[in-house]
Amino acid sequence: MKRRAFLSMLTGTGAAGAASMLAPSVARAAGGEFPGYPDSNGVLTDVTKCIGCRRCEEACAKVNHLPAPAPVDDASVMNTVRRPSAVAWTVVNRYGDDSGVLYRKTQCMHCLEPACASACFVKAFTKNPDGSVTYDASLCVGCRYCMVACPFNIPGYTYNKVLAPVVQKCTMCHDRQQQGLIPGCVEACPTGALLFGKRKDLLKIAHQRINEHPERYVDHVYGEREMGGTAWLTISNVRFEEVGLREDLGSKAAGEYTAGILGVVPMVVGFWPVLLGGAYFITKRKEEIAAEEQAEAVASAIATERERCETAAKQASDKAAKAAAKELEKAVETAKKEAREAAIEEAQAEAASSLEQAVETARKEAREAAIEEARAEAASSLEQAVAAERERCETAARQASEQAVKELEKAVEAARKEAREAAIAEMKQAVNRKAGDRSGKKSGEEKGA
Repeated sequence: MKRRAFLSMLTGTGAAGAASMLAPSVARAAGGEFPGYPDSNGVLTDVTKCIGCRRCEEACAKVNHLPAPAPVDDASVMNTVRRPSAVAWTVVNRYGDDSGVLYRKTQCMHCLEPACASACFVKAFTKNPDGSVTYDASLCVGCRYCMVACPFNIPGYTYNKVLAPVVQKCTMCHDRQQQGLIPGCVEACPTGALLFGKRKDLLKIAHQRINEHPERYVDHVYGEREMGGTAWLTISNVRFEEVGLREDLGSKAAGEYTAGILGVVPMVVGFWPVLLGGAYFITKRKEEIAAEEQAEAVASAIATERERCETAAKQASDKAAKAAAKELEKAVETAKKEAREAAIEEAQAEAASSLEQAVETARKEAREAAIEEARAEAASSLEQAVAAERERCETAARQASEQAVKELEKAVEAARKEAREAAIAEMKQAVNRKAGDRSGKKSGEEKGA
């Protein structure tokens, strides 16, 4: 139902019908408790795995046909903590400081018993069996009670649409789920920081991670009991308030708070048409003058708002420029530091390489020098050995020659001695023979005489 039609019904002859139509619906919205669908889906966020890449923001805008977010490489958007809006259904914020930085994605928590649905007396919000909480703009009357009721400050409002403003928020990709697909943000997450599945299974996985790594996680699954439980669950290595989640909500569902208050709405709606009917006839005569005054007021408001927007835009632009300059300076300093470190590493690598080459060259030269020296020493030793052997051989030959000469001389001397002795003996024999011959001749002569 459009807000204009709703007001027309209340101020005209259809007021009573509107009251009778709304009263039962409101009673159903305000009464009782709803524990959630047992097989509903959910998403588990692991803060320790989120790197702040903001790919989920891109995917959310793409699948829901929303304006594209700031470029994912624009770190300046992290300078302030953001909340979801009518044109950005999910945002990633940075928490901590230089000693430890964490990132967490913020979106509708899709409560098991949603506060927005409990506060909405026209039932514009629906908790679906798949776990998502969706919004029907055709039923909304623009009261924005849902925005006030939400404990997580999630729903956004299209204030720029004057004639037909609507409430906007994450739907946990309800349409995609109906097609058998998973939410766009989960599909785009590169690190596994987002896990989609049955809520009961995700709770088991979350507790298993906590039990297996108690040193890494806080012993609590956020969303298991907060506000009666949510479809979007979170585990973290720090207290949840340090990553932007409220820890003061308790475990009581929003419906338990709003049931009594919204129970009186039908009665108010019943009396409201009577009062507004009289006011309608009283104010009818003033409509033309009021219209002119309203036109002037609207024009003045538009001019004022335009001036305010221009001032805000200029301030935002100046702030963004300063932030960008600061971020650029930081990036330049980081780049310089990285360049210095890279240059040092490169110089160290080159020095190590040069040293290795020098050592290898020195080893090679040392081996060659050692070989050459060994060769020289071997040649010298060989020459010395040859000379010594030659000298030894010459000495031996000389000694042998001398010995041979001596032996020869001895032999010659012996031969000479033997020859002399033989000659002497022969001469003695000859003398003896001659002496015998003379002796015989003399005896014969004597006998003959």
